[in-house]
Amino acid sequence: MLDIKFIRENLQTVKDALKKRNFNLNLDNLMEIDNSRRKILLEVENLRSQQNKTNDEISLLLKEKKEVKEKIAAMKVISAEIDQREAELKNLEAQINKLLLTIPNIPHPSVPVGEPDKAKIVRTWGEIRQFDFRPLSHMELCQHLDIVDFSRAAKITGANFVLYKDWGAKLERALINFMLDLHTQKHGYTEIFPPFLVNRRSMTGTGQLPKLEEDMYRLKDDDLFLIPTAEVPVTNIFQDEILEEDQLPIYYTAYTACFRREAGSYGKDTKGLIRVHQFDKVELVKFVKPQNSYDELEKLLNNAETVLQLLGLPYRVKILSTQDLSFAAAKCYDIEAYAPGQDAWLEVSSCSNFEAFQARRANIRFREKESKKLNFVHTLNGSGVALARTFIALLENYQQKDGSIVIPPVLRPYLENKDRLDF
Repeated sequence: MLDIKFIRENLQTVKDALKKRNFNLNLDNLMEIDNSRRKILLEVENLRSQQNKTNDEISLLLKEKKEVKEKIAAMKVISAEIDQREAELKNLEAQINKLLLTIPNIPHPSVPVGEPDKAKIVRTWGEIRQFDFRPLSHMELCQHLDIVDFSRAAKITGANFVLYKDWGAKLERALINFMLDLHTQKHGYTEIFPPFLVNRRSMTGTGQLPKLEEDMYRLKDDDLFLIPTAEVPVTNIFQDEILEEDQLPIYYTAYTACFRREAGSYGKDTKGLIRVHQFDKVELVKFVKPQNSYDELEKLLNNAETVLQLLGLPYRVKILSTQDLSFAAAKCYDIEAYAPGQDAWLEVSSCSNFEAFQARRANIRFREKESKKLNFVHTLNGSGVALARTFIALLENYQQKDGSIVIPPVLRPYLENKDRLDF
């Protein structure tokens, strides 16, 4: 969430930022409400001053044993007026807060301006494998190896859900454990295993609500949401808390299942494992000091890249453009793994800096050691990395002519030292 004072003092900057995002919102209406609020706030302060003055006068008259009925009557009039103005103030503040929750973050100056095709490729890693046979898609490989059952998953739940089986289930678990071990043992993250259900306040804190409610799975009887990513529960660990400067930075990693209805994506890339409603992901979340947050973003990106490098999967990194940024992000890198069976680059990680946007919504602050001043932390997160698309890339890149899959060396200790999946 943006600070109303910042918007007031930098109105044109915010309007320009919204234009870069192609986001339509009437900020002038917000400013009118804010002006009314500030006017009434001044009136309340003046009335309170009158109230205090009248109070003092009543006390003095009582000491002098003089008549106070007139002053008490005046006090009642002032108190009633204060109550009325404060009710108006509360209503205006609610309107302002509701509007603030609909304003996206301001893109960082380094973010390319424009539509999604303006994204900038930063680097590529690895060599795209040249096959001497027609590479199969992951759907064909899963069927031949009998490691994912799409039809029975649809029978159990519905379309775009997954049933991993046998070595497919073991491979999924191996990938999760490999990533958690890497991030905790090599990259300095503390492992968290959070709830998969969160309340409305938490979803609002990280920016999924109110904008994306239709894309979420909600338990209406409890007003709880299945998490779309571990970002939500992990970021909200420090909701309404004040950290000490010495505690920062804080790095957390978490495996969770993730649930997304993706109501606006019907019919888009829905085959196989490319776009599913439930998927596994290892998430990376950081709480850092503002002055370090963009250095921390680069480190976060490198942590996610290391996963693909150790798996030996070719990938590319790109900076998303202003119109492709998530609602809460100020800057975002996507990592896309190459899948030869699709002949496509598949997003397996998004690494974002939200600056103080989420922290202001969730009220996460830190106390500076020297000045004792309270500031909002900067929050960052990234997939470290997401399945099932990494599962796709692994199968399609490591497939052999006979239909077997060579297992990357780093995963073999998690798979009974097995070196390939075969019939």
